[in-house]
Amino acid sequence: MIKRVLWQGLLAGTAGGVVMTLGEKIEQAITGRPDSHVPGRVLERLTGMPERPGKQPVAINWAMHFGQAAALGVLRSVMARAGLRGPVASAKFAVVRLTNDQILENATGVGAPPTTWPRKELVVDLVHKAVYAFVTGAVADALAAGDGPGPGQRHAAVRPGRHPDVGPPPRNG
Repeated sequence: MIKRVLWQGLLAGTAGGVVMTLGEKIEQAITGRPDSHVPGRVLERLTGMPERPGKQPVAINWAMHFGQAAALGVLRSVMARAGLRGPVASAKFAVVRLTNDQILENATGVGAPPTTWPRKELVVDLVHKAVYAFVTGAVADALAAGDGPGPGQRHAAVRPGRHPDVGPPPRNG
């Protein structure tokens, strides 16, 4: 199961990262917003690489951008396997994605808390991260569905909701 969750999560996260990036490029073409070099700066700080002022090399920027997207996709795959699927699960995952970004950016000193950002910039980031989360979730959910319902879904099939008199279904195998 671990191998399956891993490859499915990497695939789902990468798909989410690609769609998010395409959306960002379209938005930038319309708004004129420049590329962000925050991912590259975070990677430099995390790895101890020499820091470069100004624009970061595309390879470093994209390594962090897509690496983070793929790695977090594994968590969304775990959610889907457990039976946490659909738009509500993807909304929860969007919060995780945003939290991950903010922890890394703020812990490295590269970013500032979102409460200090200009509102327009904050909205743009929220929209792009939501796109990532929902695309990643749709792919992870579709891949997990191929193996049937997750444990949580099987439990809910016994009697929906939380009830003290309904225990978990028997283990498989």
